[in-house]
Amino acid sequence: MSVDANFLTVAVHRQTRVNCREGLANVFHDIGIIFCTIAEAPEFASAVLDALRQPLESGVISIHRANAVARFPARFQLVMAANPCPCGQYGAADLDCSCPPSARRRYLARLSGPLLDRIDIQLRVQRVTAAQLRLAADGPRLTSATARAHVEQARAAAAERLADTPWSLNSEVPGPWLRGAHARLPGEATAILDRALERGGITMRGYDRVLRVAWSIADLGGVARPGAEQVGQALYLRKGMTS
Repeated sequence: MSVDANFLTVAVHRQTRVNCREGLANVFHDIGIIFCTIAEAPEFASAVLDALRQPLESGVISIHRANAVARFPARFQLVMAANPCPCGQYGAADLDCSCPPSARRRYLARLSGPLLDRIDIQLRVQRVTAAQLRLAADGPRLTSATARAHVEQARAAAAERLADTPWSLNSEVPGPWLRGAHARLPGEATAILDRALERGGITMRGYDRVLRVAWSIADLGGVARPGAEQVGQALYLRKGMTS
């Protein structure tokens, strides 16, 4: 049966039943696909992209109707890619962009602030040069097997640290717990993050997400707790902020 024809019947309040069509986020969760990749994200309508906010936040999709509520598990990692403008040439050293400023603003505005606030790592990638290709070919390479081993070690460290909690992954830990007595980092470790929050450069949701990434960086590096270095790296990966 195709995904489009696959319906779920969910029991809801007052003994009513409602038929809901599965979406890809729920299908990915069910079959164990943890990555969802969206290329050319601004080509999608804003309403479609903003519909991702709920599953990115809670890992669940809830559909509310007058007398029915349906909930579908939808926990996945989202990877989005976007050009800097509709023609894709803005910022290129040897190419001319044909897009007026208003078109560039409209294009990128489809990635709303609330959606981006739920994206932990945001990187700007420049065009690859011939020199970079040569250096990459001659330099050391990180193989998939090595990367997998690093991730497995980091996950094992997180699971051991969280053994007495309801969670096993850093991404599952709620912000209040991270900021509470169990996992609170010293002021010197979070000083850069605190300044970003005070200046309005990051939201409270973003603050908690930076902490989660910092713990993951520490686990990958074999460090027991994040310090200023790991928190700074996590903030840079999110906002490009260094101080």
